[in-house]
Amino acid sequence: MNTAQFIPDRPLETIEKACFTWQTPSNIALVKYWGKSNPQIPKNASISFTLRNCHTITTVDFSKKETTAEAVFELFFEGKEKEEFKPKIAEFFKRVQEYCPYILEYKMSINSENSFPHSSGIASSASGLSAIAMCLMSLEKALNPNLTQETLNKKASFLARLGSGSASRSIEGPLVVWGNHPEIAGSSDLFGVQFPYKVHANFENYQDAILLVDRGEKQVSSTVGHNLMHEHPYSENRFTQANENLGKISKILQEGNMKDFINLVESEALTLHAMMLTSNPYFILMKPNTLEIIHKIWEYRVAKNSNICFTLDAGANVHVLYPENEKEAINQFIESELANYCQKKQYIYDSVGLGAKKL
Repeated sequence: MNTAQFIPDRPLETIEKACFTWQTPSNIALVKYWGKSNPQIPKNASISFTLRNCHTITTVDFSKKETTAEAVFELFFEGKEKEEFKPKIAEFFKRVQEYCPYILEYKMSINSENSFPHSSGIASSASGLSAIAMCLMSLEKALNPNLTQETLNKKASFLARLGSGSASRSIEGPLVVWGNHPEIAGSSDLFGVQFPYKVHANFENYQDAILLVDRGEKQVSSTVGHNLMHEHPYSENRFTQANENLGKISKILQEGNMKDFINLVESEALTLHAMMLTSNPYFILMKPNTLEIIHKIWEYRVAKNSNICFTLDAGANVHVLYPENEKEAINQFIESELANYCQKKQYIYDSVGLGAKKL
């Protein structure tokens, strides 16, 4: 794997101070990634819808200083200093300093805020780490004006991956593949790529309502869950299945078969949680109301001959996926019935978006 391409190969300009702000989205995987090797190499390829409304806004102030052996930074989340987040960010900077040596020459002040609750299964690390990666790449662009947007995006995805695997899929949109796959041109384990084929009109502007069953922090982090795949009795079969499913969903997205989409996406969600149920130690991230919502969706789909379906990330919250032409009816169903199973009746209406945005 050619990581040398991401190391700056020319002298960089000097800038005393700089400040950049990026809004980067979360994403929801349709074919799930669960299991990795170091450094953040996926055991199977995955594909996700990039979201529009669930995002992180991050500002990084860079001030020139004497070069140090480690990155120097302060971190504020929603206006408050967050010491508990710092070890993860420090580890991220350690991993990327080979590719961004200039960060050792700056003190960084990082200010972030989310449009959704962090650590509750809406891929907050995906939007958070991709936002920092885009700020780093904005600095690199200022230091090296010859950098193209294509190179910038690719390297941002590469950097984001070193902090959170799913963050590699939050730079671009509307569909991003991460992980080397023979049927996806240009795909790589090192960075995410936009789905390279024309998507059927059925899947344009797809809707995703996120039902907040549990706004609390997950009792088992995704990192711990991924590590449990190393000795998992079904891991190899799962990795094979996921790669096969990515090949299948590639055809579905191009041909527009909604029933096959529903079947594959729901199966992927349940398989992800089945891996958790059969890990050692085993764990359950779904809540009773997660299951209530799933059954309600199944009943509605049959009764209304609808194309509604669900998916889940590593958490209790339910992503309700549906085509734009059913938006009005399904939003009414969410408000009148499904909201009752959400914590304080809270949910977020979202749809497929186009990726990171400089503010």
